[in-house]
Amino acid sequence: MEKKQFQAESKRLLEMMINSIYTQKEIFLRELISNASDAIDKIYYKALTDDSLHFDKDSYSIKIIPNKENRTLTIRDTGIGMTQEELESHLGIIAKSGSLAFKNENETKDGHTIIGQFGVGFYSAFMVADVVTVISKSVSHDQAYKWESTGADGYTIVPCEKETPGTDIILQIKENTEDENYDEFLDEYRLRAIIKKYSDFIRYPIKMDITSQRLKEGSESEYESYQEEQRINSMVPIWRKNKNELTEEDYVQFYNEKRYGFDKPLKHLHISADGAVVYQAILFIPESIPFDYYSKEYEKGLELYANGVLIMNKCADLLPDYFSFVKGMVDSESLSLNISREMLQHDRQLKLIAKNIASKIKSQLQSMLKNEREKYEQFYQSFGRQLKFGMYSDFGMHKDTLQDLVMFTSSKEKKLVTLDEYVSRMPEDQKYIYYASGESVERIEKLPQTELVSDKGYEILYFTEDIDEFAIKMLQTYKEKEFRSVSSGDLGIESDEKENTDSENQENTELFDYMTNQLAGKVTKVRASKRLKSHPVCLSTDGEITLEMEKILNAMPNNPQVKADKVLEINIHHDVFQSLKEAYANDKEKLALYTSLLYSQALLIEGLPLQDPVEFTNDICKIMV
Repeated sequence: MEKKQFQAESKRLLEMMINSIYTQKEIFLRELISNASDAIDKIYYKALTDDSLHFDKDSYSIKIIPNKENRTLTIRDTGIGMTQEELESHLGIIAKSGSLAFKNENETKDGHTIIGQFGVGFYSAFMVADVVTVISKSVSHDQAYKWESTGADGYTIVPCEKETPGTDIILQIKENTEDENYDEFLDEYRLRAIIKKYSDFIRYPIKMDITSQRLKEGSESEYESYQEEQRINSMVPIWRKNKNELTEEDYVQFYNEKRYGFDKPLKHLHISADGAVVYQAILFIPESIPFDYYSKEYEKGLELYANGVLIMNKCADLLPDYFSFVKGMVDSESLSLNISREMLQHDRQLKLIAKNIASKIKSQLQSMLKNEREKYEQFYQSFGRQLKFGMYSDFGMHKDTLQDLVMFTSSKEKKLVTLDEYVSRMPEDQKYIYYASGESVERIEKLPQTELVSDKGYEILYFTEDIDEFAIKMLQTYKEKEFRSVSSGDLGIESDEKENTDSENQENTELFDYMTNQLAGKVTKVRASKRLKSHPVCLSTDGEITLEMEKILNAMPNNPQVKADKVLEINIHHDVFQSLKEAYANDKEKLALYTSLLYSQALLIEGLPLQDPVEFTNDICKIMV
């Protein structure tokens, strides 16, 4: 029996593919089952033009047969089979795909799409088998043939006996090694798990003899083992069913079966797109945040299927980062796959699907916000932070997409409001969208800087997360209204006290200059405040870096030592100011003490650290004695 050699290029490709193309050995079963499904599809296509063939879907199946004693695993199909020439052509030349050629010759739009395209999936069998034997009989020939190979050294083809058309692929499973457990591919429970994972939605039954237990006849306590043929796969995926046939419970069950989360989904989207790109998808917006969501271990992405065959567990390219909380799957026959089926080519089809999915998710969130406010706020408590990160990331590229989805606590309503809701009720004389930053709503409400804005009756947005101010800085404006921090040097409010304040600044220039010199390197200037009503002192800022941003940036691991341009503002109507004037006139040492104390007080109000706590406590003691 003459052994034939693979072509030189094919031999190199086989060695490369076995060693590097597939990252998980279990993939071989998915590939062989997909090939078996293709073989049955080919009978269907052939029956369309050949009156001698009758295609009854219920008569076709795929059988998985493990044999632990002989260490063989057989994948048997009742498909079209192969002639000697086809075995030579399809299995002798690696990457010459019979499925691709058949598909090109038999294009149809009835849903029976051939899965295989590159013709290398069959050779993944050599990852787990020392010997691969193919026994095949074509529906158009009486003679069956056996193809056999031990790998890159070549193959043989000889006539053999086989009663019915179809193909048996028999794998002689490798012996275990220190690093690899090949026994798992002979274990029926492991095989069932692999089939459910990758091939659950193959359109033909995948059968296997399953071992079960039953009471022995005539016994009440003694059990015996028996085997019964069972269908392993579901066959019809939920996403291909009519939406009208499905209930909310069906979607929740699917969510739980796929282990997308331990919670219940807040909302689902069932998409059937049939346009520039054809795909089906079921997407879920989770109820609660995964425990590892903000860790390096969290992996975003959707399950990706091609014609019901799982290609990727996590296809990250299908979701933008700002919607990384979405769970679900996509099934498409429009995608181009590379030879391993484990990675996608970054082609136009994939980008179209991703763009469409992002648009659908945004529309669903907007609908929740408008029609199911309580549910949206529940979602926002879990994932609002991610939306704000999305506004800030990529230099604000996605801010227009997300600006209508973000919410902040309102000083007036004491609950979450959107930017649109804030702007829609702004008084005509209000120039800016005002915000205040702090660790909590309770602390922000006590900030001295909020007094003037609140007294004017203007609403303030409370920023309590570290990302808030950075996201808004990237947004800059909303509906032509600029954002302005209550700690900003210019609030844009024409105060009745403006002329008096300017006059006091001029009158007390020497006092404020003296205090500025005392705080050299700590503040850029000391001045009379236009915003303070009841509090004696506060800090404001000139420039883009605010006090809260300084705190956040300096808390980062690399500690960049960022400094805001701080201004110490003094309430000229407070009794403290009279003490400052008296000290300036009569006791410069006491003025230096007062200046240090007021600066420390302003720092504490903002939650900023004191440079020298011991000095601060000593200054307090000096006043007491």
